[in-house]
Amino acid sequence: MQARRVLWLALALALIVVPLGAYVRLSDAGLGCPDWPGCYGKPTPLAAAAEIARAMALDPDGPVSHAKAWKEMIHRYLAAGLGFVILCATLLAFATRRDRLPASVLLALVVFQGLLGMWTVTLLLKPAIVTAHLVGGMALVAALAWCVSRGDDGVAVAPWYRRLLVLALAAVGAQIALGGWVSTHYAALACQGFPSCNGELVPASMRFDGAFHGLRGFGEPAGGVPLEIGQLVAIHWAHRLGAVLVSLALSIVVVLGWRWPALRARLAALTLVWAVQVGLGVANVLLQLPLPLAVAHNAGAMLLLLLSVHLLAATRSVPASVRFGWKWKREAI
Repeated sequence: MQARRVLWLALALALIVVPLGAYVRLSDAGLGCPDWPGCYGKPTPLAAAAEIARAMALDPDGPVSHAKAWKEMIHRYLAAGLGFVILCATLLAFATRRDRLPASVLLALVVFQGLLGMWTVTLLLKPAIVTAHLVGGMALVAALAWCVSRGDDGVAVAPWYRRLLVLALAAVGAQIALGGWVSTHYAALACQGFPSCNGELVPASMRFDGAFHGLRGFGEPAGGVPLEIGQLVAIHWAHRLGAVLVSLALSIVVVLGWRWPALRARLAALTLVWAVQVGLGVANVLLQLPLPLAVAHNAGAMLLLLLSVHLLAATRSVPASVRFGWKWKREAI
């Protein structure tokens, strides 16, 4: 019980840290402190005020400012706090000899996420690293959600439905990765209008070659020149296509899962968050990506992932003896 409370605290912190990281990135504060883990080697931006002032004097419109430094460091402080809570949960798991494997996985995940945070800064915001950092944060939320949701008996469902839940969860995760790729390449406004993209449902200008190259510089393809608009359109359009596929997967999950009354509240919550998330995506395009809506879209993706994990954790496959026969048919109605 005590370990569960610690994990709930970790999940609450993660639900703050991940959207805050999106806010830092979307407000161009990712290099507000261009070193790691401190700010110009100092523990706070206040202690580094002189260095920040010199950087601003050299480049007034650059990535460094007092406000951006504070945004970056507050995110780091909270992320460090999350790591400490997960470390406490791991030590508690080993002390009580319970759930040591899940706790060890969580600790490894948060350590790797910290390394990705460091590389995000030291490698100067390479899109692959920044996207991996976003995906890592989402994966940590998903792992924590699984840990706090497991342990109950769960709702007995058909095995095929659990497989469907796994596929839907994978689709949500892939869509989050695509969204991160769109954000790190500033491709959110490459498609104007909705549902069409620059006046076409399938833009003829799309160029997928080079659009998903891995370890390039920020906003550049493998050759080092800026991405062309056709490549940005391809990145954005792929995210839109992913949204259609996720919507289809979640619709099937909700419709087929409605037969189990114990799941209906969770399915209704999933439907609500999905509808809001789609609306936020459309609004971001039509309103030219206002910062509050962009951050909310990131938070919506996190909640959609959390609810998908919680739904899977709340179910169990029905035993084989019940799966076939009149008793299963009666319980499934």
